[in-house]
Amino acid sequence: MDIIFLGGLEVETIIGIYDWERKKKQTVVLDIEMAFDIKKAAESDDINQTLDYKAVTERVVSFVEKSEFFLVEKLIEEIAAVLRTEFPIPWVRIVLNKRGAITRAKDVGIIIERGEK
Repeated sequence: MDIIFLGGLEVETIIGIYDWERKKKQTVVLDIEMAFDIKKAAESDDINQTLDYKAVTERVVSFVEKSEFFLVEKLIEEIAAVLRTEFPIPWVRIVLNKRGAITRAKDVGIIIERGEK
């Protein structure tokens, strides 16, 4: 299976358990890998035969910007569910980075994989 990916997608959202986090949007950074067979698109050179990563990006950004979850665990699971429900991908791997969540760490986050490759 082939992989189509988005790297370093930055989105502003309300995320966190503390009072200040409920009032101020924070940036989450997403790396998304999606399994998709690109053979038909490669053979035909037809955009309609591939995964529209612009549409994927717009959907993820829209979803995350509107969300107001307390936990990054919930946010990342919901992103995976949206992608697997709305796009023809059997497998997704998402890295969610909530930079600045831990004072002494540059990065902190979660990595999940859902579905079958």
